Amino acid sequence: MRLLLVMLLAAVGGSAGSTADDIAWSGPLGSSKPFLTRTRAGDLLLTWFETRPEGRYALRMTRASGGRWAEPRTIVESDRFFVNWADFPSITETSAGTLVVHWLEKTAAKPYAYHVRLTRSTDGGRTWAEPITAHTDRSPGEHGFVAMVPNDDGTVSVAWLDGGAMTTEPPGPMAVRTATLGADGVVRGETVLDARTCECCQVAMTRARAGLVAAYRDRSPDEVRDIAVVRQVDGSWLEPKLVAADNWVWKACPVNGPSIAAQGDDVGIAWFTGAGGTNRVRVAFSRDGAATFGAPIEVDEGNPLGRAHFQLTGPGQGLVVWLEADGDAGAWRLRRVTATGAKGRPITVAGTSRTRDAGFPRTALVGTELFVAWTEPGPPGQSRVRVSRLPVPR
Repeated sequence: MRLLLVMLLAAVGGSAGSTADDIAWSGPLGSSKPFLTRTRAGDLLLTWFETRPEGRYALRMTRASGGRWAEPRTIVESDRFFVNWADFPSITETSAGTLVVHWLEKTAAKPYAYHVRLTRSTDGGRTWAEPITAHTDRSPGEHGFVAMVPNDDGTVSVAWLDGGAMTTEPPGPMAVRTATLGADGVVRGETVLDARTCECCQVAMTRARAGLVAAYRDRSPDEVRDIAVVRQVDGSWLEPKLVAADNWVWKACPVNGPSIAAQGDDVGIAWFTGAGGTNRVRVAFSRDGAATFGAPIEVDEGNPLGRAHFQLTGPGQGLVVWLEADGDAGAWRLRRVTATGAKGRPITVAGTSRTRDAGFPRTALVGTELFVAWTEPGPPGQSRVRVSRLPVPR
């Protein structure tokens, strides 16, 4: 395995990166589309898809506690999953210890008709409640790109892209909505955050001191697709505001959403833009709970494909992972960045492809270590989820 990783790194060039010793966990052949998150207690939760015969998939999970990974468990197996390279299931844990998982489920014999489904487990993933639909709209349209944030009262805030208006005549725009999954398993308080957004870029959400902050790719009537945030203050959602005026005019969805993280009033966000015909991965910081952001800082090496994920490591500093193209190949890069514009050297987490098969990375910060979940592409049925463990660069 060490030889394989060295060969991959040699193919993509760049800085030194993962070796066999850096791989904290490996999934079985046929695994892909991972999601990784940290619990309040410092455990890691990981979900992924595994292929099954006859077009079926199993949605599976594991937990790492004290550095030890539990035996994987199957959450649900089905032939009705909507499986997409950029829009994948996720998991979180409530303040009461309940696990909540989401996935996308086909609802009609149409290419893009699927709903967001939620399920809960109160026994660590051994058994799961009957799934429910996260949104009130039941039309055969697109509903996905979900972000979940646990709240102090045992509830979970959920945000997603809702295409209910796109099924009308004439078709309306995609919207971003939010609601709360109660500790009783009931979804309440559905709210529209922005009635016109990009159709297929990930939604991100975090909690600052004043309340939740949702981030997404906006879409103006003139097809400007810059990153916006909506803040929750005193329980109420404010109007959307742009993080930065990139002025990226693009008449299609770039499938490249933002990633956001917060600690108190400090917020950091990373995103991809192709404004001016030049691809860039940018990071911006806020010291006032996302009310305002500083000037964007470019962190890429000149040929990024985006797919960024961000972790805040302290006031005005953070880590960003993104996909950098290198010839016909690609690499997951990691870089430290500060609000002053200081940047660490790029570190290669792993070599990969530059295609959709590489998917999106997901990261989690535990103490002085960064965990990165990614898909090692392969022929059909031969992909594999990896979780790399790296020391936080200084």
